Amino acid sequence: MSEKILVTGASGFIATHTIIELLNHGYDVRGTIRNLERGDALRSLLATHNERAVDIELIQADLLEPDGWSEAVKGCDGVFHMASPVVSVQPEDEDEVIAPAKLGTIMVLEAAREHHIKRVVLTSSVGAVSTGHHEQEYLFTAADWSDLEDKSASAYAKSKTIAERFAWEFVSTGDLELAVINPGMVLGPALEMDYGSSLEALVKLLRGEVPVLPRIGFEIVDVRDVASLHRLAYQNEGAAGNRFLCTNGFMWFTEIAQYLREQFPDYGGKIPQRELPNFLIKVFALFIREIEGFVGDVGKIKRYDNSPALALGWQPRSAKDAIRAGGESLIRLGIV
Repeated sequence: MSEKILVTGASGFIATHTIIELLNHGYDVRGTIRNLERGDALRSLLATHNERAVDIELIQADLLEPDGWSEAVKGCDGVFHMASPVVSVQPEDEDEVIAPAKLGTIMVLEAAREHHIKRVVLTSSVGAVSTGHHEQEYLFTAADWSDLEDKSASAYAKSKTIAERFAWEFVSTGDLELAVINPGMVLGPALEMDYGSSLEALVKLLRGEVPVLPRIGFEIVDVRDVASLHRLAYQNEGAAGNRFLCTNGFMWFTEIAQYLREQFPDYGGKIPQRELPNFLIKVFALFIREIEGFVGDVGKIKRYDNSPALALGWQPRSAKDAIRAGGESLIRLGIV
């Protein structure tokens, strides 16, 4: 019999790609979503990539409600906990993001222990690794943790850090295994019109909604490679107890914009070329709130050691491949 994996937050950008990855490798999948009315549409979407998706079992569960989590985990062999609030604009009340991230992690891990799940793979973020560190250039490793006392720490970074630290503390007692994936800026192909927040930077550039380019850079990873690393972290016996920084190439925002102009010349006139002086970044953030959480990283190069992931047999696409695939999908879907 095939192993069954529970994927929480099954309708999310990374989660949908992960479900396809699991189905393609012979796993059965159960998913959680907040609203079962979306179930048929989700199955139909996934079935265009793997026909076995029509049989996916979906269970209603909410990160702020205890009902449903034990039922969701029961009968599964592994759990990929991917459900977590993601915002492109910082909320006025950071608990809107932090509370569901932590509470959801608590309930999923408790259900996993209750039903004797062997391994949980948790989706975290580099936001739990490098936030609050302002070195001009630095290579982060799995040993690094974000400084949540730093005033630049966003609600999202705090939520990921708090939830992940709790998860490690939880599994420090008992026999539940944990592996954590920490992706950088996740690009790659959108599967539907509801593309979430991960591709917002490409959307704004291709629509011409960003007048100038801040001196901000990102380590990028393709969503399909985030999915494959989750699978590898589940399959590999030695992955338990480890964090895997999931990135494959640093690019400045200006370089991303230039590459989009080269790949999609029909949109070139909309994509800005001028770079914003660093001293104006805080003023700019008042108008483009999506960059508010990156103000402290202006001019900084943050790189991440992905060698532990590569040691699992991970073979990620380049950052440019992820940008191109993301742009192509946004155009194909009529989003830009």
